[in-house]
Amino acid sequence: MHGLINKSVQTFLCDHYGPALWRQVAQRAGIASDGFESMLHYDDALTEELLEAAQEILDEPRAALLEDIGAHLAMREPLRRLLRFGGSDYWDFLYSLDELPGRSQMTLPDLHLPELSLQAGAEGRFVLHVSGGFPGWGAVLAGLLRAMADDYGALVVIEPLEPVGGEERVQVILLEASYAQGRRFDLAQPALGEAG
Repeated sequence: MHGLINKSVQTFLCDHYGPALWRQVAQRAGIASDGFESMLHYDDALTEELLEAAQEILDEPRAALLEDIGAHLAMREPLRRLLRFGGSDYWDFLYSLDELPGRSQMTLPDLHLPELSLQAGAEGRFVLHVSGGFPGWGAVLAGLLRAMADDYGALVVIEPLEPVGGEERVQVILLEASYAQGRRFDLAQPALGEAG
């Protein structure tokens, strides 16, 4: 597993529950308390142990934990910027999701995300198909999609669906693309020292 993914779990736990909880999780999973290096690679089994330890200590189902991690990731500015380049509204953003793995590899060539495919239906209904990669990516993406709906100001219903043939699926019902004012987003990043 790419270290950036493990580091993202560590950052989520520290940001939401504090460093003391992170140290408990790390100890239970057999990880050094200073955690992960973003650019290294780790055995997938270690990632699984990390998630299991977090689930046990937080007493939270795996899917809920992964959704929370996905939402947290979407609010981190570098990833938020990458996602917002997908379109000027949530509708465009949904249609750009299949490009996300390729866009991320332009930045980090050795980061392998699952393959994404969006199936559009009638009346603003979509199903995002998530194949390959670590089990649970569908839940991570459900959280990310929910957070990005808030970011764009869209009103959506997001529901993970039962996997089919090992493929995870997330249903998105777009009720209103411009329900509320979204967060400000500018293509150009402010220069260092400028107020955001």
